[in-house]
Amino acid sequence: MTKLTELSLKEMQTGLREGKFSSRELVEATLERIERSEPSLHAFLHLASESALKQADEADKYRKMDDGRQTPLAGIPIAIKDVLTVQGMPATAGSKILDGFVPPYTATAVKRLQEAGGIVIGKTNTDEYAMGSSTENSAYGVTHNPWDLSRVPGGSSGGSAAVVAARLVPATLGTDTGGSVRQPASFCGVTGLKPTYGRVSRYGLIAFGSSLDCVGAFGRSTEDVAMIFEIMAGHDSLDATSAEVSLPSTALHSAQEGGMRGLRIGVPQEYFIEGMQIEVQDKTREAVAQLESLGAEVHEISLPHTEYALPVYYILAPAEASANLARFDGVRYGPRAEADTLWEVFFKTRGEKFGPEVTRRIMLGTYALSAGYYDAYYGQAQKVRTLIKRDFEAAFEKVDLIACPSTPTTAFKIGVHAGDPLSMYLEDIFTLPASLAGVPGISFPVGFDGQGLPIGMQFLAPHFREDLLFKATYIYQQATDWHKRKPEI
Repeated sequence: MTKLTELSLKEMQTGLREGKFSSRELVEATLERIERSEPSLHAFLHLASESALKQADEADKYRKMDDGRQTPLAGIPIAIKDVLTVQGMPATAGSKILDGFVPPYTATAVKRLQEAGGIVIGKTNTDEYAMGSSTENSAYGVTHNPWDLSRVPGGSSGGSAAVVAARLVPATLGTDTGGSVRQPASFCGVTGLKPTYGRVSRYGLIAFGSSLDCVGAFGRSTEDVAMIFEIMAGHDSLDATSAEVSLPSTALHSAQEGGMRGLRIGVPQEYFIEGMQIEVQDKTREAVAQLESLGAEVHEISLPHTEYALPVYYILAPAEASANLARFDGVRYGPRAEADTLWEVFFKTRGEKFGPEVTRRIMLGTYALSAGYYDAYYGQAQKVRTLIKRDFEAAFEKVDLIACPSTPTTAFKIGVHAGDPLSMYLEDIFTLPASLAGVPGISFPVGFDGQGLPIGMQFLAPHFREDLLFKATYIYQQATDWHKRKPEI
């Protein structure tokens, strides 16, 4: 029965509708596989076994009464990164300062999946407050990469990427602030989408950087990710930054008609840098060559302000985090340190419960916003962010999509960047520019290195053109089988 978990989201949907298996059988198989894998992976922070089985029985009951209006995810288990709220389930954001907090409401993106019949089977591990590139910053322990348990799965959505790669669930939600969906998707050999900023509601997302945070999705293929996107995307009156823009068609059955013919793909020279792993560079170029053989027009392009993305991000994101995390003080959420005065409660709670990376970024952000430094740091960074955005606008006047590596290396060993935050920050060097510009991106596997670790490439598209991402990735995945390969754990 555990072979049911090997099925993709699309295959599960078809199997349930055709009566090949029940939702209860599917959920039981999922829980069994999680029980066997979790000791080595440590990808879940919370499992909702009882409620998942109850919802599975309800889905089976309603399926028997089907009147032709069966919801698309009816009875299918999914998992949610633990920075998104689900009513009645713990929400820790990977932090001790939220230990024991159970939110009274559900994030809009999650709620839409539930309304489509999806069963939230649990919450996945994350770097604390989504601040990290390896899931090593989680206060609850590191998640391991299913391809090599001595390596990281990426971050901050490492738990979500790992459970899809390990075939525990077919799809998960993650968040991408500076690359936190695309980078772990690359490290774990799965497909991961960062939508356009404002495309998916941020209501119910525990904020890190409010002008950067995006709710994204992981799946085993573009088909699976497109299905999740179509359900959760769209305007939400509860989120002031939610865009009132119509959704593009995510229908992929006709995507191969004409293939890549006429699709202009730009390859930015700035994304092939000194020091990057040669196998990542080679596999990316091989994938671009294959796209060309499928009919795409490939053009060399330039995004000249790319080199400034890293310092700009690490001024703006910590500044926003400094403001957003001020609310976590031991009074309104989570545990409270014992002290004699209110100010001592604040200081002691935050000092004891925030981890070192969160503390570092709060301090950086507060400094960048402080009197006398605001214009020199935060104000200047905003101006350079505008230049980065203009680079993309100029590029998309010449090409339809941009193709580039997702990461400079494959998954690194756990602990290799310990004590060196700058080397960790450099792991996101290829994902940060798109986040600053707010454009959508999708990472997908294009091969493996000599150690058998996945290599990912990303497509970037103009604002609100996720349909182009899906089309190009779907055609590539129809011609290759990298996305079908799985780790043995």
